[in-house]
Amino acid sequence: MSHTTRPRSRSPWPLAALLLACASLPALAIDGPPGPFGETLTIDEKGITLKFPDDAATLRIGGRLQLDFGTGRVQQRGFGTVFDTPIAVRRSWIESTLTLGKELELAFQYDFAEPNRPINDAVVAYKGFKDVIVAIGNMKEPFSLNQLISDNNTLFTERSLADAFAPARNFGFAVGTHGERWTAVTSVFGGNINNAAIGDQGIASTTRVTYAPWLSQDGYEVLHFGLAGSYRSLPNDGSALTLSSRSEAFLFARQFVNTGGIRDAASIGRVGLEAAWQSGPFRIQAEYILTEIGRFGGAPSLSFQGGYIQAGLLLNGKGRRYAIAPNYATEYAVFGGVQVEEAQRVSRGGTGVFELGLRYSAIDLEDRAIRGGIEQDFTAGVNWYPDRNIRFVFDYVRSHTSPSPASLNFNRRTIDADAFIGRAQLYW
Repeated sequence: MSHTTRPRSRSPWPLAALLLACASLPALAIDGPPGPFGETLTIDEKGITLKFPDDAATLRIGGRLQLDFGTGRVQQRGFGTVFDTPIAVRRSWIESTLTLGKELELAFQYDFAEPNRPINDAVVAYKGFKDVIVAIGNMKEPFSLNQLISDNNTLFTERSLADAFAPARNFGFAVGTHGERWTAVTSVFGGNINNAAIGDQGIASTTRVTYAPWLSQDGYEVLHFGLAGSYRSLPNDGSALTLSSRSEAFLFARQFVNTGGIRDAASIGRVGLEAAWQSGPFRIQAEYILTEIGRFGGAPSLSFQGGYIQAGLLLNGKGRRYAIAPNYATEYAVFGGVQVEEAQRVSRGGTGVFELGLRYSAIDLEDRAIRGGIEQDFTAGVNWYPDRNIRFVFDYVRSHTSPSPASLNFNRRTIDADAFIGRAQLYW
């Protein structure tokens, strides 16, 4: 189990050309004539949708392309390569959902830019019980508001430093339910489906509950609180547990904080607190995560922590809709994406929607003999949504790490870094 850097795509240019070629998609809408069984085929900014009469079955095929570019500087001689490349494909997904009636939903996502873990969601969900979703498959464990929000809709190019503690996707079974203002989901997970042996990565039990004491009917005014807990037992096979994080930019070549391999890790427990307040175009959101590593042989446990606080403001938009229940799986009580009104679309003569964001985040990987480092990041960003399925992100990230294990070879304990990161994103 490890949080490590992802390999970069070696050939971003074909996908970049595809991204530009697809930029005209919002202006394209095709509705085909009914087929022999009454089915209809639609191609628009939502992707390709094949729908049969009486909601017997609906198949949607979509995807996402995220191309990152930028530059960075580390204020330390001899640090080495800052970015492996100034441009790389962050994600290149194809995704599909098949809805059968109103009770059964199947979802599958595949990332061509990720050679090690290409399968993301691979889920079968049953929704035959009132306000209940039962899901089995590879999906996100119900932990951390920031992690559960789709990467299509995050405020910045990357999630916060504290995301190193979020378990993300694994194979398991989950049951979730909700009321008008509350949600509860509990689950049992093994390892990730992309690994050869799912059961060799231990067993986790993860639960998240949320409550919104204030929630408007349209979902744009909300006060949100959440609590999540997760406990995973780890096998005693000598394999190492590693926790790490790099500055909040995908293109960074090295992590600034890293525990190294903890080979006597017996369990990993997590507790997460989350809160958010949104009033129309303004939203403030914060989380704190405490992680404790139990160890074999009676060794003292290790405690690490992280968190963030961020704020976003839409300059000419109405906000992000808060959704109590997901279409499937575990993404309860999360914020959706920015809506671009018809008159605002560049393809209709508008200027798009603009959004500003600020974030402070921190992570502490120092305890006892583990000297993984302490990092603090400040991020400022601007998002531009020229049309309904296109986004451009521009972030400045200032990182301060003290101490940092990455600096020990240079007899220094501090790293300061600056990065300017951009992203061109197409999703449908």
